[in-house]
Amino acid sequence: MPRYRYQKESTSSSLLARLVKWCFVLGLWAALVVGGILAWYARELPDIIDNPKFERKASITVLANDDSVIARYGDIKGNNVSANHIPKNLANAILATEDRRFYYHFGLDPIGLVRAVIVNFTHKGVVQGGSTITQQLAKNLFLSQERTFKRKLQEAMLAVWLEHKLTKDEILASYMNRVYLGAGTYGVEAASRVYFQKPVSDLNLQQAAILAGLLKAPSRYSPLSNPAESEKRAKVVLSAMVDAGYISSKEAARASQIKLDRKVVSAVGQSSHYFSDWVVDSLDNVIGIPKEDIIVKTTMDPQVQESTANILKTEVETNGKKFNVSQAASIVLRPDGSIVALVGGVDYNKSEYNRVTQGLRQPGSSFKPFVYLAAIEQGANEYTPVLDAPIKIGKYAPQNFGGKYYGDITLIDALTLSLNTVSVRIAQAVGVDNVINVARRAGITADLEPNLSLALGSSEVPMPEMAQAYATLNNGGYAVQAYGIQTIKTATGKTLFEHKQEPSPRVFRDTDIQVLTNMMMSVVQNGTGQGARSPFFVAGKTGTTQDHRDAWFDGFSRDYIAVVWFGNDNNSSMKSSMTGGAVPARAWKQIITAAKTDPTPSPYQLMKGESQIENDFSNLLGNLMAEPLPKLNEDGTQPPRTGYGLTPVPTFTPDKPGDKVGYKRLND
Repeated sequence: MPRYRYQKESTSSSLLARLVKWCFVLGLWAALVVGGILAWYARELPDIIDNPKFERKASITVLANDDSVIARYGDIKGNNVSANHIPKNLANAILATEDRRFYYHFGLDPIGLVRAVIVNFTHKGVVQGGSTITQQLAKNLFLSQERTFKRKLQEAMLAVWLEHKLTKDEILASYMNRVYLGAGTYGVEAASRVYFQKPVSDLNLQQAAILAGLLKAPSRYSPLSNPAESEKRAKVVLSAMVDAGYISSKEAARASQIKLDRKVVSAVGQSSHYFSDWVVDSLDNVIGIPKEDIIVKTTMDPQVQESTANILKTEVETNGKKFNVSQAASIVLRPDGSIVALVGGVDYNKSEYNRVTQGLRQPGSSFKPFVYLAAIEQGANEYTPVLDAPIKIGKYAPQNFGGKYYGDITLIDALTLSLNTVSVRIAQAVGVDNVINVARRAGITADLEPNLSLALGSSEVPMPEMAQAYATLNNGGYAVQAYGIQTIKTATGKTLFEHKQEPSPRVFRDTDIQVLTNMMMSVVQNGTGQGARSPFFVAGKTGTTQDHRDAWFDGFSRDYIAVVWFGNDNNSSMKSSMTGGAVPARAWKQIITAAKTDPTPSPYQLMKGESQIENDFSNLLGNLMAEPLPKLNEDGTQPPRTGYGLTPVPTFTPDKPGDKVGYKRLND
């Protein structure tokens, strides 16, 4: 028995030894693998120095055309918080919600991560963060915002490095000076002055809790735009401070009872960020990354921006359910191309996505003027006849909206009624390449598919390009380049950039533009765009894409060019009654009227019916029509016609002898 016991003990010892050996070997290999991965990722870490001095980012102040401030970006309005003067209440509020074990870990905190998971699960929401403040600072200083395993490892390595190089107070101060807190502010000092008009050292407990609450979602919990949500979040922060032992329950209760000063934020205060974001994003192409504080003066007109934003928001709120529409956007230009309003959506706080500059939608029939202009350049005029009838070209069989066809019709009436088959016949006759050439000269640079469906606006075009193309039409055929920046200067007054208006080349003949403008005036006076009809000169075109996914009205008055879009971000269909001539045309009229348009008569009077161009475009279309329409009357009008309900009537009385008399058509 003793011998058996000895053998059993010997066997057990041997198994234990082998287990220890294999654990050691596996541990060694694991260490080598992890070390290799860390070494590999460390090779791609950004350059860091032995004694880092984390300077604040250059500030960017964006001004409207009247020098009022639109927005600020970067570290603004005040000095950095020093490590020796960290505001106690604010620091405790941040530590309570972001990193309670900050003064006890080495940059990484496995215990804190587990605790955060438990606390957040208990509260059924995010109360505590998982990353340490040191990790967040490392990400802010050196890394991109991508969420990958590689970036998390690099973040961890940099966090440990920061803990070795800086004191805890220096890390906390650096974090507080660089964190983004909404409203274009980076750092607690800037945020304190923007939100509360006081230095961060003067904040009370409730205000400190509000600032700390912004770390989770700056837009959602903004005390300016969402005061109720801001107060709720502040109470969560105060509760966390009580749990962490920083304040008592009575102190938290007293702070919660303080009423927040609810500042009213106008529509321009929100919608203007669509404009300023676009301007700031474009700076890299203008002056590169700013290395010092700069002031950017834009072309934005605060009055036009605010009224445009309010109009779009009201229309969506009023008609959203009726038409199944949730979004709208608009861009407004002056004739020289200066952008005076750019509203990328109905609510910047809910969606910073800029549908004007980032969206890419089909323009639908609002593209048709460029198809007609290609015909006019080849000799057509308002009264050139063409056939409106079902057409099939290969497998392509476009149809008119509503399925109605008018037979023999003039070009002005075809555009007025936005007849699809006529637009396709024109594109086929003049050539799609010529249509694209016209669009290019007008200012459209987007990819345009060289097929006949282009005649119906099937190719996606950015809104700014449509606006500048219509501006070229409004400018008598001289090219217009849309722009939004007037000057860029340093804080000391040095000019880095100044927009200079260069002479615009003529890209279309004035007579051709007059013919097209006459036709686009008829769209508003008699046709699909009557919702935009105004007591002053207006010309434009409606647009509705397939399945009613987009509804447009693009047009111009004497002083402004505007493009208006309604639709849904998920590209879902609106109701069939939602066309460009409905809400978009009405909104467009309100926008132009609110912009204080010059109420003088049209700079273009409707021309007499006979073409003044030598080549005769009607011959080109001869094979596409049934038979010529009746000749013009001596006064330049056409005889009354039946079939599509349009009859000529005088537009206005000449101001003085010798002025030409134009004609318009009204629906019966």
